Amino acid sequence: MRDFETVEVTTDLLIIGPGMAGSGACVEAAHWAKQNNLTITVVDKAAMERSGAVAMGLSAINQYQGENTPVDYLSYVRQDLMGLCRDDLVMDISRHVNGSVHMFEGYGLPLWKDDQGNYVHEGRWQLMINGESYKAIVAEAGKTAVGIDNLYERVFIVKLLLDKNDKNRVCGAIGFSVRENKIYVFHCKACLVSAGGAVHVFRPRSTGEGLGRAWYPPWNAGSSSYLTTTAGAEMSSQEVVFIPGRYKDGYGPVGAWFLLFKATATSASGVNYMAEGLSEGGELHNWAPYGEVKPIPTCLRNHLMMQKMYSGDGPILIHTDKAIAKLAESAPNEKAYKKELKKLESEAWEDFLDMTISQAVLWASKDVFPEEGPSEIMPSEPYFIGSHSGASGAWTSGPEDLQTAESKSEYFWGYNRMTTVKGLFTAGDGVGNSSHKFSSGSFTEGRIAAKAAVKFCVENPEMPEADPGKIDKLKQDIVTPLEHYDQHHAYTTLGAVKKCYELPVEEVNPNYITPKMAMFRLNKIMDEYVAGWGNQYNCSEMTLNIALQELKRLKEDLSKLAARNLHELMRCWENIHRVQIAEAHTRHKLFREETRWPGYYYRTDFPKLDEKNWADVFVNSVYDEEKDEFQVFTRPKHSLVNIREVVGM
Repeated sequence: MRDFETVEVTTDLLIIGPGMAGSGACVEAAHWAKQNNLTITVVDKAAMERSGAVAMGLSAINQYQGENTPVDYLSYVRQDLMGLCRDDLVMDISRHVNGSVHMFEGYGLPLWKDDQGNYVHEGRWQLMINGESYKAIVAEAGKTAVGIDNLYERVFIVKLLLDKNDKNRVCGAIGFSVRENKIYVFHCKACLVSAGGAVHVFRPRSTGEGLGRAWYPPWNAGSSSYLTTTAGAEMSSQEVVFIPGRYKDGYGPVGAWFLLFKATATSASGVNYMAEGLSEGGELHNWAPYGEVKPIPTCLRNHLMMQKMYSGDGPILIHTDKAIAKLAESAPNEKAYKKELKKLESEAWEDFLDMTISQAVLWASKDVFPEEGPSEIMPSEPYFIGSHSGASGAWTSGPEDLQTAESKSEYFWGYNRMTTVKGLFTAGDGVGNSSHKFSSGSFTEGRIAAKAAVKFCVENPEMPEADPGKIDKLKQDIVTPLEHYDQHHAYTTLGAVKKCYELPVEEVNPNYITPKMAMFRLNKIMDEYVAGWGNQYNCSEMTLNIALQELKRLKEDLSKLAARNLHELMRCWENIHRVQIAEAHTRHKLFREETRWPGYYYRTDFPKLDEKNWADVFVNSVYDEEKDEFQVFTRPKHSLVNIREVVGM
């Protein structure tokens, strides 16, 4: 057995995953902890400067309220999610997000300004930014706030620890270094999980040399969901995936093109499918009331695109050339026209270089000139994400002051953004039903959760205690994949790969399964039976039940994972995390007997909206780890505001 040193760390508040939400948590927690003489510890499996969903940068901040009200924003979010969101969580972020954006500007983030010094809007809620270093700038603020000595980087958290005297109280976490033979055991009074959503649960469209390319960061493996689920926290809306429509192969953003450059997209034959869907008798009227009110929900925009693709009128084209030419038409003469054309072309490339460099590289390698012709766009594979246009995550307590008498009993239990496990908080992609917070809203939600977590520590000063026997077992579980490889790799003729930067050669061994092969197997199950792109996003009761059978067999085989080195050990545990959210998703999807989000997935046995039975309920679940069983049930939706009365819908 390879020798591992155990490092014990005791703190008041433990923050796992300092992406945008976690960075916000660092800033806010440090402020309140200093006033209450508490300690903050932060753990990142990568380097905080470039970790999380904003690692590569962004070209826009997608949530800025400006002069709009929280009710305005709630109407947008609720409409986009086909009527289902937690009003209290959405409005709570909305009322604080402007302050977060102003903090970013104070940190040094360059926001676009016009000649009068006003922010340049991409759309109603979006601000254009020079955001290549967005995460680095925000992370620096977070690191400075908590202190570099309280930050542990390159440490992957495997599981949360529960109080040996109270199984519904978090007391720490255990993980390992991905660079050194060290196992870390963290002890805490409260824990805030903001470890991102999940990608590569479903089979990606990119294969071969493009393997691993995705719209959402490939290192996000569902850890937020795994950690909260296996701790016994109630989860919500795990059936809601997000499928972005993006530039083909490079996954480059289309938002700036549609909102800022006013581009249009058509089918191969030139049909403007959005206009067609909105026309009298068009497809969107089949999804009333949501298809008849603007903005058209993201899933329905996908649905219209998919209808054209799968009827044979693909590919879908975005007409960048026409958009640029039309914007330059206002120039007074030919010289000014050429100058404006060059400026717009530069902004088009910058949109990619700020956040999806691979798309710019792909355009360049394929000799694509956006001012000369259109490009293909298409729907991606499904992702699990609570901060964008999805909704999956933990069921959390909301703010007390926004509750009604009816909602308070369901939506509030003492501390804002605390899960149903005492002392366990979450934010960003970890919170369900508070979508469309994006980067600024995630940062804001991290601040909200951190302030509440510090309050919890002050009001619950006793340090809970983990079970030493369970810690010892988890330490053994962590290193088991390394032992499997050491014991059995000689059965095949391939040599050992010890360095993390060496290219691992895939092998078939009767004694173990490698992490890449485990991921391929998971991808195949989910793609074929749980509504991946390979099955045109379709599923049914039969296919979902087949998936559950296959996932059960896969979970059994995960006990035989093998790792050649620490990097592969991380990959093993990432796949364990992915399989957990895959099963939760499948069970939730099976439970909700309707197609509420066409364009994200289709229940072919229940192909329509069912407003009577499903419009006012969330699908929730609780996982019993000892029994390896899910309990799936519904929670009521309480509307704090009658949107249709307020905004005339």
